Amino acid sequence: MKIAFVHYHLKTGGVTTVLRQQVTALRRHCDCLVLTGDRAGTELPCRIVEIPGLGYNRPGVSPSTTDRITDRMLDALRQQWPGGCDILHIHNPLIAKNRRFLDVINRLQQAGINLFLQIHDFAEDGRPDVYYLQEYPADCHYGVINLRDKKILRHAGLKEVGLHHLPNAVEPLPMQSQKSHDPLVLYPVRAIRRKNIGEAIILSFFLKGGRRLAITQPPNSPADLTSYRDWGHWIDANRLPVDLAAGRHTPFPQLVNAADSMITTSIAEGFGFSFLEPWTAGKWLWGRRLDAICADFEVNGIRLDGLYQRFKVPLTWIDRERYAYCWRRAVRETAHRYGYSVASETIDQAVARRFQSDWIDFGLLDERRQRQVGNRLIRDPAARQTLVEINPWLNDPGEPWPAGGLIESNRQAIRERYGQEQYRDRVLAIYDRVIGQRVCHRIDKRAVIEAFVDLDHFSLLQWGGYES
Repeated sequence: MKIAFVHYHLKTGGVTTVLRQQVTALRRHCDCLVLTGDRAGTELPCRIVEIPGLGYNRPGVSPSTTDRITDRMLDALRQQWPGGCDILHIHNPLIAKNRRFLDVINRLQQAGINLFLQIHDFAEDGRPDVYYLQEYPADCHYGVINLRDKKILRHAGLKEVGLHHLPNAVEPLPMQSQKSHDPLVLYPVRAIRRKNIGEAIILSFFLKGGRRLAITQPPNSPADLTSYRDWGHWIDANRLPVDLAAGRHTPFPQLVNAADSMITTSIAEGFGFSFLEPWTAGKWLWGRRLDAICADFEVNGIRLDGLYQRFKVPLTWIDRERYAYCWRRAVRETAHRYGYSVASETIDQAVARRFQSDWIDFGLLDERRQRQVGNRLIRDPAARQTLVEINPWLNDPGEPWPAGGLIESNRQAIRERYGQEQYRDRVLAIYDRVIGQRVCHRIDKRAVIEAFVDLDHFSLLQWGGYES
């Protein structure tokens, strides 16, 4: 098969990693070509054609026209394969980093090219700044990386025959036999707001045996950096056993080796590498469970026994009125940015449900209120016992449960279910269906928005503006 991959750029990141895995897995079975807006010095085991008009829109730079971008892509395909390609495999097409891209896709479709659109991220999942107001491409095959997204798109109108589940391959983390004398709890993440690093920091109060929390990398975006720096100041002021940028001065394999466990406190994930990778390095995983993501792994025989459903905090510890005000404002602003409205009655009912108990989930709080909880724990030793009483798992956070060979069992299951050979076979099977089956369907965008903007799980960390 003749396969052309398309992505905005080849800079280091999750989508580029997946694209590299695909080219590597398919190179003995397919003739591959990559079209990208920014090669970024990346080398792949196939030809790469850089078409700048495919890259991200940049302030002050006039974007290429739809016709020019499309013509350059078609020229590259003709040069590679005079008889045409079998499939154009496009990564993350529904993220409006390039405002011409949907028009380009429509032009390519009109040219008779088989399209496979693989979604890694939805703009509707907390990213209104990259939301397309226009309709998404119709009558082509789509791929998703988890079953939650497949369910959402089925409900939004896509047919089973043209919607494919393609979970990512998992590359094992570095594993060394020697143990560190200074054990860490490692959160291997770039500390953007939705990773909920405040929760990991508060959990460090309950670590035993002299363990420290290490978070590997700082964020890149200005909005995330402001929150990150405020956490850094708070950690320093209170002399907490936390290293916010451990990966800057210690190689990642060394950090993995020094960890006796890994943690995740994220409130939103796409594929969910953080739930799988620790086991490949022989590390126990604990932290916050995301049901919609973890269900995919558990059906494949991976046990996630060390995860908690929620982190309860007494409602009396926060200013309910101020929190409700910020939350209502965030809901309305979010709806406006997606071009739809939410009835005041619906918002009122959601607020009432949030306050119907005497506690609130820590992951639903923004950073300001999370630090208020932390300040209480610092001032009042009895407050820690209060949290332990309503969250019994805090007695021994991060301690491996007596589960025998669970780590090795999970590692084996990941190798069998998410290995390179299995991944290659899944991709090839999907390609066969893309070539052999025409589809007629389209996405109801309102249904996608409503699926992601779920008021019962609406967190200010993901949806609200940052309040210092």
